[in-house]
Amino acid sequence: MEQKTNDQEVLLVKEKNESKLKAVVGFDNDGKLITEPPKQANSDRFLKIDKNGYVLENFFTNFHRQYKNPTDFHFFKAPTNLVEKTASDLEKMLKGPENKSQKEMLAKHENKPEDYIKKDEKQEKPNLIDENKVDWEQLAKLGVSKDFLKNTGNLDAMLNFQKSPDLIPITVKTDNLTIRTDARLAFRQNEDGKFNVAVHAVRNRPELDRPYFGVTLTNEDKNNLIQTGNAGRILHPQYKEGETTPVFLSIDHLTNELVAARADKINIPEEIKGVKLHERQQKELAEGRAIFVDGMTSRGGNEFSAWLQINADRRGISFRFDQQKEQNQNANDQRQVHIPNSLLGKELTEEQQQKLEKRETIYVTGMYDKEGQEFNAYIKINDEKSKLDFYKWNPDKAQTKGAEVTPDKNSKTQVAVNSEGKTNEATKDVKEPLNKEQVNPTEQQKAKRNRSKTHSM
Repeated sequence: MEQKTNDQEVLLVKEKNESKLKAVVGFDNDGKLITEPPKQANSDRFLKIDKNGYVLENFFTNFHRQYKNPTDFHFFKAPTNLVEKTASDLEKMLKGPENKSQKEMLAKHENKPEDYIKKDEKQEKPNLIDENKVDWEQLAKLGVSKDFLKNTGNLDAMLNFQKSPDLIPITVKTDNLTIRTDARLAFRQNEDGKFNVAVHAVRNRPELDRPYFGVTLTNEDKNNLIQTGNAGRILHPQYKEGETTPVFLSIDHLTNELVAARADKINIPEEIKGVKLHERQQKELAEGRAIFVDGMTSRGGNEFSAWLQINADRRGISFRFDQQKEQNQNANDQRQVHIPNSLLGKELTEEQQQKLEKRETIYVTGMYDKEGQEFNAYIKINDEKSKLDFYKWNPDKAQTKGAEVTPDKNSKTQVAVNSEGKTNEATKDVKEPLNKEQVNPTEQQKAKRNRSKTHSM
């Protein structure tokens, strides 16, 4: 997925007994750290950090496996477009780390491996896939060896039904053609019980305009996927004819592939990083929406805040560390205007729901007010107030600026009396709710009103 350069960061490292910082490029075939001088001209080759924390988590997990003394290294983050200047500034600060202001600035830029390494990484667990059942020859035909996967920290994940945490360079050869590309690899079991290699190649961009198993992505879905990597709601694709499955939909941050996870297979936690989630937060997570949580505690004991959301690629909670919290909160509030399947007793069609999601106006007939009487209205989302507004005419075609906004003319009197508690001269003594299009009392209501007046005299 494309990302603006000024939103990206790179990882700098200072080794023990060295005064200069270097930029991290990655790992070599033996799992050793590759670094380069942090020159601006070389920034395209440096390891890029994403705001979701995936790259750092994978990097530090692999780093922990390869190095016996990880405390000999100190890591810092720097904006890609300011990497050379930031490295120079940090080097100066490291010469006087006890200075209070410099100490605070160093802490702001530092990335500690223990904050990203999972607690259970140190505990050896049996793999779910038997290595003897893997077709290693098929893997070798792609130019990838078992040792390479092991040394780069990708093998364990693959042997536990996960995709490789990193992109793997592969080579596909035919009679007259050689194709080289990067891909995430996984093992998938065939009918014979053996495990073949599944290739998830890098795409230039996510395929968002093509229906996903019968589901047409709305503009809001597309924007959410591009901005956060997640659709932001539950989708219902049709993998089998006549049968839909509720899923979370996300973008693989390395390959740009659309990835789905069944909603009933994802656990919504009651507590995360020391913070208990209340019922509304759990509900919003279960619906695919993002929530902002303050006061969480990292593995290193540091307090932090982040956006939390279910990510289908990770099969669980993802963390997003956005710098512009207020801007994203406003955008999130807009996304959280709930589009209902039915409204006041009237089932909305898929087309009507999609129009609302696109912030278009719809006309709905056969709704029922608080007194159970039927009425019609134009409806449009009010993002400012995070609610649905009802109009008596199409607001997109309104001629008069500041015109009154009420249900359509056929239901104006009915809704005013039944739902808003208003009255007029003709209906002021009518106790029963009015019907659709009713502006005057019925003969029966007139008789009741007259009897009531006679009784009170």
